[in-house]
Amino acid sequence: MILIHPAIDPVIFSLGYLQIRWYGAAYIIGFIIGAYLIKIFNKKIHLTLSKKLIDDFFIWSVLGVILGGRVGYVIFYQIDIFLSNPLYIIYFWKGGMSFHGGLIGMILSIIFFSKKNKTDFFELADLISLVAPIGIFFGRIANFINVELIGRKTNFIFAMIYPTIDNLPRHPSQLYEALFEGILLFLILFYIFNKKYSVHKYGLLSGLFLFFYGTFRFFIEFLREPDGHIGLFFNFLSLGQILCIPLIFIGLFILWIKKKYD
Repeated sequence: MILIHPAIDPVIFSLGYLQIRWYGAAYIIGFIIGAYLIKIFNKKIHLTLSKKLIDDFFIWSVLGVILGGRVGYVIFYQIDIFLSNPLYIIYFWKGGMSFHGGLIGMILSIIFFSKKNKTDFFELADLISLVAPIGIFFGRIANFINVELIGRKTNFIFAMIYPTIDNLPRHPSQLYEALFEGILLFLILFYIFNKKYSVHKYGLLSGLFLFFYGTFRFFIEFLREPDGHIGLFFNFLSLGQILCIPLIFIGLFILWIKKKYD
């Protein structure tokens, strides 16, 4: 069964020069749902974060993800352009966001916000980790709509043809990532949160998020078309996979520390 990409317009609607795109809408929806759920989860487990602190962190999280995502994309994927024109890093209209850059930006936001408000880093980081897969899910669906991050050629039963790219059957890798890094990862973290999480287990969800996201992304990248201007390292690993390796080990290290001192 060969599927055909539905060719959805990446622009939801236009008002003159103003365009509302699915990609931007995915970020907005992810942040709004995430902020709402964080308040619910915070209340359920009786953490020390106040509703006001969570509201205050919202703008920090948005800035961390957007600035980190842009800077990360340029540094990781377009370093040659940056070196020839450093101002390119602020050309947001050129597009391009890196998950790993956004993750670094979010971590820095949590560090600075926690220090400023004298809260535990992992208390906030765990809540962010718990809802992050929701934003990842919407982001990958937007990638699918925009025909970005397409999969490699395949004869797999659920292969998909992207007519705007070519007429070759390919893995719908964006949907794989939406399923594993979004839905499945959220279900895993939500289960742990409900069954085993308490105020004495700060860091558990953060460690699990880094480990499972890094692992899922690492293996799915074998089915994703490498970036044309970068290719594969050692004819085997993509840059995305290389960037996931530290996440896996950092996640394992956090989990080891939690287990050691529990």
